[in-house]
Amino acid sequence: MKNYILDKLEEIRDEEIISFHVPGHKSGRIFETLGYKDKLEKIYKIDTTEIEGTDNLHNAKEVIKQSQERASKLFNSQKTIYLVNGSTCGIQAAIMSVCPPKSKIITNRDCHQSVINACILGDIAPSYIEAEICKNTNILNGVSVSKAKETIDSNLDAKAIILTYPTYYGMTYELQEIINYAHSKEMILIVDEAHGAHLELSDELPKSALALGADLVIQSTHKTLPAFTQSSMIHINSHRVDYNKLLSVLRMIESSSPSYLLLSSLELAMDIYEKHGERLMTELLNRIEILKNKFEEDENVLILNEMDKTKIFISFKDYGITGYELDEILRGKYNIQVELSNFYGVLLICTIGNNDGDFISLETALQDILLNCNTEKILESIDYPTNIPIKVFDPRDAFYKDKKKIKIENSIGKICGEYIIPYPPGISLISPGEIITQEIIAYIQDGVKNGMIVSGLEDSNLEFINIIEK
Repeated sequence: MKNYILDKLEEIRDEEIISFHVPGHKSGRIFETLGYKDKLEKIYKIDTTEIEGTDNLHNAKEVIKQSQERASKLFNSQKTIYLVNGSTCGIQAAIMSVCPPKSKIITNRDCHQSVINACILGDIAPSYIEAEICKNTNILNGVSVSKAKETIDSNLDAKAIILTYPTYYGMTYELQEIINYAHSKEMILIVDEAHGAHLELSDELPKSALALGADLVIQSTHKTLPAFTQSSMIHINSHRVDYNKLLSVLRMIESSSPSYLLLSSLELAMDIYEKHGERLMTELLNRIEILKNKFEEDENVLILNEMDKTKIFISFKDYGITGYELDEILRGKYNIQVELSNFYGVLLICTIGNNDGDFISLETALQDILLNCNTEKILESIDYPTNIPIKVFDPRDAFYKDKKKIKIENSIGKICGEYIIPYPPGISLISPGEIITQEIIAYIQDGVKNGMIVSGLEDSNLEFINIIEK
């Protein structure tokens, strides 16, 4: 009998794909390089449950408690809790532990879908800060201080604010000023730092949200550090947070049978972080700088890594190559897998698990692609939707409303009954309860035509969409 998933994963493993995507351990290579192979060779034998001696994640008193205390010291938090359902459960627990039902939370419009789902679960109303978008690249730049303050002042009854920092593309902003302003208004500041667990490994990187004084910080340790996929942490960094209430919510939404393999991988990631992290990060940043210098004289090649320097955005749009095409070329011809693509370019996530060979292969591929470019091809622009749709129903009310399926071209002006989420990164362009706009439908249709993957819709062919009749 064929093992469909296992066989495919083994096939991909044997291809030895060059990884510029998550997870951060890069196909486990970092464990072999640093001498952790013996610990992992028979890892299946330590897959267990809560028995004598193994402790209990949801009532940690022994080894898990000690390990979490070590993590807290390492990341400079007041308390740290391990997560085995990814950062999603951390984000949702953080929100629902500080925002009671019928309350309000402020968030950046380009928040992860887990934020909206938390509002559905907790019956919480979101108020949005307009996102800053680079029109030349469709890169999400975060939020401006002025717009954040304006939204706070217009929603002084909000219990908390949750912000994404850094953005999926590695962009940062004046987070500390927003934190200070939120605290002056008695609001708790939560940070979705899923892509920032590595930031304190170098002074060349932005400061982490923990260092800047956020109250709750959720990190995907598996994304930018070498933990197994789904292994994350939530850091409590303030007296404003009710620790016991946070634990209570986690018990409701996180697995009651947490994986000890994932918990063990968090310890491995911490061990590598503590013993080798700064050295490996210095080497990584040097490799990235060398790569950029190789292409700096070609004004038609755009290589960006302005803030979090471990994230690289590469665009050949001036050579007429879309990001979706570049993505396919790199994987199909050069065995290089990027994290994501948009119309204008590709995003590479580089971690301390990457080595010299990865960057040599990437440079060779890019040089070869340049030799075969059609310089006469011109790309038409696709504008990322920047206007926040009008909200008719809060997410929870919309979720439970009856839906009706209609042709997507007839949906303009109707109330959306489902999500439209380009994936990755999992950011909702429109959520249930909001008015569908021509801008959003045009962007999605153009994007799909060029290779965009969209999730959230019941009809994957994008012919129909569910709406709510008022």
